[in-house]
Parts: sequence; C-alpha cells; structure tokens
Amino acid sequence: MGEIVKEYSNGELTIVWKPKKCIHSGICVKTLPMVYNPDKKPWIEIENATTEQLKDQVSKCPSGALSYYMSDKNDQEEKSLETKVEVLPNGPLLIYGTLKVKDKQGNIETKNKTTAFCRCGSSGNKPYCDGTHTEINFKD
Repeated sequence: MGEIVKEYSNGELTIVWKPKKCIHSGICVKTLPMVYNPDKKPWIEIENATTEQLKDQVSKCPSGALSYYMSDKNDQEEKSLETKVEVLPNGPLLIYGTLKVKDKQGNIETKNKTTAFCRCGSSGNKPYCDGTHTEINFKD
C-alpha cells in the first residue's frame, strides 16, 4: 500500500502532510494551535494563519511529516539551509539544513529543512526517528 499524503491549501501555499513520517513531537500544535488540532477533522485548518506563519511553523517540523509548496510558479525555488545539529534529550538527533542521505541499498534521498535521525535504535523507519523512543521510555 502506498504512502498516505494529505494536502491543505489556502490558495497561496499548500501544506503537505505525510502521517507515517510524523514522530508526534507536538511542535506544530504548540506553535500554531489555531491551525493544528488533532481532535478535529480535518486536523489542519490552514486558513487560521498567514502564509508566513505557516511557512515558519512547517520549517520547524522535526520529522519532515509537514512540508509545503507555493502555488506561484515564481516562488518554488528550493532553498538550502545552514546545517545545524541538535540532540533532543531522550529523543532523536535533529539535523537542520539540506543534506543527502544514502540508505543501505545505495538510494540517495535529498532532505530539506529538518531531518530527525533515530538515537534509541528501535525505530521501524531507520535511520529516521518514528517516535518509538517515547514508547520504550528511551533516556539519554
């Protein structure tokens, strides 16, 4: 079965949500609670924030489950970000920036913005974090 992908648009910007990538950090809900509400259907109400607020919030998504694209063809350039590494207490290793990840089969994937790598060793989506660290009570 293929990956589930949902899109939410305000006409100017479209948020793309890939639920299997989500590690449930809650950053989206904490940053823009008027947009992201997991208790509602649809859980994303994109019209409740400005395009700039949405872009800023999506750039903070640690798993890459949220991304966006602009409707304006002139505003679809790919941006490279400064690379920064952050170790989350009891959680994943976050890499901010543009990087290329080569998997064990030799496939190369370009990751933009934020990528969360597993530190607990129990992710079912290695090398990426899938949130399993919370289930196993990983401490480090």
